[in-house]
Amino acid sequence: MRSVCAFRAPRSVPSSPSNGVPDVNTQDHDLSSAFHPTFTGGRQEKQWILQSLRGFYVDEWFTDVLFRVKGGKEATVYCCRAHPATGLDLIAAKIYRPRMFRAMKNDSLYKIGRLIRSSEGKYPDDRTARALKKRSRYGRALDAGAWCMHEVEMLETMWDAGVQVPRVIENTHNAILMEFVGDEYQAAPILQSVSLERDEAEALWERLVHYVRAMLGAYVVHADLSPYNLLYWDEELHVIDLPQAVDAIRHPQAYELFARDVDRIAAYFVRQGLEIDAQGLAFDLWQEAYG
Repeated sequence: MRSVCAFRAPRSVPSSPSNGVPDVNTQDHDLSSAFHPTFTGGRQEKQWILQSLRGFYVDEWFTDVLFRVKGGKEATVYCCRAHPATGLDLIAAKIYRPRMFRAMKNDSLYKIGRLIRSSEGKYPDDRTARALKKRSRYGRALDAGAWCMHEVEMLETMWDAGVQVPRVIENTHNAILMEFVGDEYQAAPILQSVSLERDEAEALWERLVHYVRAMLGAYVVHADLSPYNLLYWDEELHVIDLPQAVDAIRHPQAYELFARDVDRIAAYFVRQGLEIDAQGLAFDLWQEAYG
C-alpha cells in the first residue's frame, strides 16, 4: 500500500512571471524575510538555495533545510523540516540547477512529442516558440523550467495512476516540494545499494511490475528506470526522477526506452536470485497495454 499524506494549502502560492522565466527579484514574497537554513553548502549552492526556496519558507511550507539528499546532473534534492501547519514532519525540496541539461546526454531524445509549458501551465506563444528554437537566453531559461514542470506533471500522473511516487506538494519554475522518503537522520537508500532476501525480492518485483503496468496504463514510459531511480523504505519501493519520462504513444522510440527500463530493473532482481525474461516481459506488457 502506498502512503498518503495530508497537508494544508500555503498562505500564498509562490509566483512566477507570466513568461515562465525565472526571476527571483520579481516574486510576490518579501525577499528580505529572514531565511537562514542550517544547511547551505558552498557559496554558490547557498545562493541557489536561498533564491529557489525562500518563497516556500515565507509561505510557511518548511522551517529549515536540514541536509542535502542527492545531487545529480539536473537537480539537487534537500531534506527540509516541515512547518507544523502542514501536518508533515519532513519535506523534500528538489531544485533544478540553471542550464542543467547541458550535462545530460542526448536530452533532445526525451523532448520528442512533448509540449513545453510555462510554470503556470501555459503553452508558448509565437515569441516563446521562436526563442526556444533559437536557443536564446530566454529560450534556454524557459526550456529549463519546462523540465521541472514536466516532472511535476509526471509525478501527479503517476500518483493518480496508483504508482508509489513522492506526492507533489507545491512547485515553482525551478523547484518542487514533495513528500520526503526517509527520516530526519537519513534519506531512503536507492535500491541499487540494498540486498534482498529472495522472498522479499519476489514480492517487490511483483509490485514493481504492477507499477510499470500502471504507468503504461497512463501512457507513460519512465525512460530512465533503474535501481538508481527506485528508493527502498519500509519494505516499499518509491519511483523517483521523472523529468525525462516520455509519452508511450507519441514518442517514436517509446518501446525501445521501455524495453531498456525493464531490462535494467530486471537485471537487479536477477542478481537477487530471481529468474526473469526481461525482453519477453517487456513485449508482453506492451502488447497487453496497446495490442
